Amino acid sequence: MISGALILEPRQFEAGAASFYRRRLPRLAIALLFWSLFYFIVIRTLFSQLSPTRLDIAQFVLDGKPYTHLYFLWLIIGLYAIAPILAAFLKDGGPRRAVLFAGIVLGVTTITAISSSVLGGMGADRPLTLLSLTQWVPYVGFFLAGWALREVRLSGGRLLAAMLVTVGAVAISIIQYGIRPAAPLLEALAPLSYYGPVVTVASLGVFLCLSSLWARWVPGLKTQRVLRELSDSAFGVFLVHFAIMVALRRMEPFSSAGGSLLLSALEWLVVVILSFAVIFVMRRVPGLRRVV
Repeated sequence: MISGALILEPRQFEAGAASFYRRRLPRLAIALLFWSLFYFIVIRTLFSQLSPTRLDIAQFVLDGKPYTHLYFLWLIIGLYAIAPILAAFLKDGGPRRAVLFAGIVLGVTTITAISSSVLGGMGADRPLTLLSLTQWVPYVGFFLAGWALREVRLSGGRLLAAMLVTVGAVAISIIQYGIRPAAPLLEALAPLSYYGPVVTVASLGVFLCLSSLWARWVPGLKTQRVLRELSDSAFGVFLVHFAIMVALRRMEPFSSAGGSLLLSALEWLVVVILSFAVIFVMRRVPGLRRVV
């Protein structure tokens, strides 16, 4: 949604789609190649001592998942690839067209997810399979929603209501995750996935509430510099954090973090700090800077 709010801005495409692609896609392509090889060779093969077969390698490539989180690179490349088309359609349509377009696409995506889970619950297995070239498809609605809601600001009772709904949706998702085996009907009607109805409501709520709460905040120059550095590092932090987490879980006491709320919270804090530290260094090394 944040990407949509920024990328679908018409001035991004004033020099044409080719110029937009030249500015955006090379960095993503380099990161995709580097981190796919890094996680496959260093983390999977050397560190985790796994011996992938030819089928495994084919799956990693064609699924767009050489490691758990790297599907996001295929996802964002796909969204950037269709961004000029979406932006051209939205350019002269005003806020109403943007909201309707985002709502329709999000609705279709959510209904598709529910349809798949309902059929699965009835015994007709219909999994939603995403491959490398289609990882972006379920996220177009969120991409559009970021643009459609970028200037919406809630206040007073509306903001309070939105915050309550958002907190409720997050709470429901946590509870549902814990009771999934005992609630097959709930899982069928409201599948807990990135494009299921509960997560969709929570995502829209977080975006609207935070953009409304921070609308009048004007950070000072020092704060701006800090935020810009953190923002510029966020992409790299996302890419490197899994490697740090895997290494950390080989050490005590974090090997037991999966069963302890306290250790999980501590692990999260350590991973965040170390990830930012690593990326701060990498961003200052000319060769490595290109991959983060």
